[in-house]
Amino acid sequence: MPIVPINPEKIAPPAANYQHGILAEGASRILHTSGVVPVKPDGTVPEDISEQAEVIWKNIASILEEASMSISDIVSVTTYVVPDQDLSKIMSARDTTLGSHKAASTLLVVAQLAQESWKMEVAVVAISDS
Repeated sequence: MPIVPINPEKIAPPAANYQHGILAEGASRILHTSGVVPVKPDGTVPEDISEQAEVIWKNIASILEEASMSISDIVSVTTYVVPDQDLSKIMSARDTTLGSHKAASTLLVVAQLAQESWKMEVAVVAISDS
């Protein structure tokens, strides 16, 4: 089964030694993303949690597009958020992006993320036919 790294030019490059996504191609195509963070293509990070969530979901859409997939192929969403954030703002961005599509979902409150400016990150798994 071929395994293909997914690193769209539309988003900032990975911050360390990892891929934004890994696509496994066989009878079905399975994409696992890394934790997608709120870094804009120009390398900036918005302070507002609503904006961070929007940037993350745009980055996820770019990763999916690079893998020839779409939002409707997402089967699992894992959201990591630091304490004291307005979860309704996070969920609003998620719901706006997913629309009527429903995926398995987990939200974890964590002490901190890899960069202090990141208030959240999201990892998804997507599956489509070959």
